[in-house]
Amino acid sequence: MQKNYLTIKTKGSNEVDIKKSRFICNIARVQNEEEANNFIESIKLENKKATHNCYAYVIGQDDHIQRASDNGEPSGTAGVPILDAIKMIGIHNTVAVVTRYFGGIKLGAGGLIRAYSNATTKAIESVGVIEKVLQTEITINVDYKLFNQLQYHLNENDINIIDTQYTDKVSVIVAVDNHYIENFKQDIVNLLNNRVNMVDGDEKYFELDFNPYKNNKKD
Repeated sequence: MQKNYLTIKTKGSNEVDIKKSRFICNIARVQNEEEANNFIESIKLENKKATHNCYAYVIGQDDHIQRASDNGEPSGTAGVPILDAIKMIGIHNTVAVVTRYFGGIKLGAGGLIRAYSNATTKAIESVGVIEKVLQTEITINVDYKLFNQLQYHLNENDINIIDTQYTDKVSVIVAVDNHYIENFKQDIVNLLNNRVNMVDGDEKYFELDFNPYKNNKKD
């Protein structure tokens, strides 16, 4: 059964410097292992002179595919911390490669674990997180004189507005959670005294901004 899930907002990178070593995390969305491995190889190719190119990825809404590699670092000090950082935030279909350029100072096992974990977390923070929400498109057709009332209602109820088209009428295309469709339609009918026409569209995933740290903040 399909469900909503979190992933990164966009492909990107971030660098942290720890005791003269550079840790560069490149991160991307992937849909399968082939895409993940292609991304890993591209980063390795770009960083041939790096000391290490360690990585981890999770694929599937239930993370049924998980891989991690220390790429020459002491066992358990790189790949698993990268993987844990991804899983801690709860994102899916994501690959992260942390490239290390050694600065001459050894960090020890604990230092390496913190460094690889921190580099990954900072990269995720820098690109942002979105929620992939399974919703159905609904086109709402109204007369111009009712548009402001409709728009206010949609904004007040945080309805996902996809597009607005202006012809002989105003057509507002929204995306609504599947379990809420009937209630949503009834609310619109009541709001506009049935002076509205609504047409169902496709069911698909839409991307909504998400703050994974919101619920962890203290008052």
